[in-house]
Amino acid sequence: MVVTPQSHLSSHHQPLPAEYQTTAEGRASAEAYYKDDNSNNTTSSTANMSPKLSLSSTIPLTNSKYTMPRLGFGIYQSPTDVCVNSCLTALRAGYRHIDSAQFYRNESEMGEAVRQSGIPRSEVFLTTKILSAGGSPEKTYQKCLDSVKAIDPNEGGYVDLFLIHSPSPGSAKRKEMWQALEKLVEENKARSIGVSNFGIGHINEMKDYAKIWPPQVNQIELHPWNQQREIVDYCRANNIVIQAYCPLVRNNKAYEENLVAIAKKHDKTTGQVLIRYCLQKDWVPLPKSDTPSRIVANADLYGFELDGEDMGILDSLDQGPRGAIVQAVKND
Repeated sequence: MVVTPQSHLSSHHQPLPAEYQTTAEGRASAEAYYKDDNSNNTTSSTANMSPKLSLSSTIPLTNSKYTMPRLGFGIYQSPTDVCVNSCLTALRAGYRHIDSAQFYRNESEMGEAVRQSGIPRSEVFLTTKILSAGGSPEKTYQKCLDSVKAIDPNEGGYVDLFLIHSPSPGSAKRKEMWQALEKLVEENKARSIGVSNFGIGHINEMKDYAKIWPPQVNQIELHPWNQQREIVDYCRANNIVIQAYCPLVRNNKAYEENLVAIAKKHDKTTGQVLIRYCLQKDWVPLPKSDTPSRIVANADLYGFELDGEDMGILDSLDQGPRGAIVQAVKND
C-alpha cells in the first residue's frame, strides 16, 4: 500500500524530510514545508487546538523528572551485522527511542549507532533488559553494569531504562534483579527501571522488598488481538507506563479484513494503523523492522487519526490470551 504524503499535517506536526517520503507528491510537499517554514504561521484557531501526537511526543515517567518518547524502535532479532544500520535509519527518520536487551545480543550495536549518528546522547532514550540473575546480588549487578558499559562506554555512561525481561526466573531471582536495578539508579547508571511480561501478582509482590515502587514501565505484548485489559487497567491505576511489543503482530494479521478496510480508508499501511492504534490507546509501541523503507513508514503516523468507529472495530478483535503470539501475562 502506498504511503501518502503529509501535506495535510496540522501546524503541530512536521512532515518527514523529503528523502524519506515515498511519493513524488510527498517529497515536493516536504521540500516546500522546510523551505518556507510555514509551521510558525499558525492561525488563532489552530493555536487554540490542544496539542496532538507527533514524532517528538513524550510520556512522563512516574516519580521521575524524565520522560520517554511515545514511539520506540525495537531491535529484537536484529542481527549484529545489520543492527547498527537499522538503528541509524531509525534515528535519521526521527525515532529517539530504541529498545534492546541482553538476550538480543545487540546492546553495543544500539549504542554504536547513537554515537555514529551524531545525535547527543541525552536526546536518545535507550532501553535494555536483564533476563536472568547472575547467581548473587553482586554478580547480578555486574551483569547489569556490563550492559550499561556496552551501550554507553563513556565516563558517566547510563541507560535511560533498564527492565527485568521476564518474571520466569522466580520470586527470589526477581528480587535479586530488582535490587540490582535499584542500585543502578543509586549509582546514576540507570535513569528509570521497570519490568516486562509482569502480571498483577508479580508487581504487587515487589512491594515487599522494593525501594522503588511502582516500576516505572511494564513492557508487554499488545495489539488488537491481545489487549490484556486487566494488566493494562492495573498499570494505568498505578501510573505505570505501558510499552507494547509486537504491535505489528509480526505481520501475521496484515491481511485481516477489518484491518485492511481501515488501512484503505486512511490510505495507510496496515502496519501504520496498528502502530497508530497503540498510540491512541496511550501505549508506547515498539515496532521492529530491518527494512529501511518500513522503518521510515512506521514513523509516518501523525498525518491521520483513527476515529471512534475505527478504534471500536479494532477493540472488538480482542481474543484474550489466545490472541498472543508470544505470551500474555499471568495476573494471579
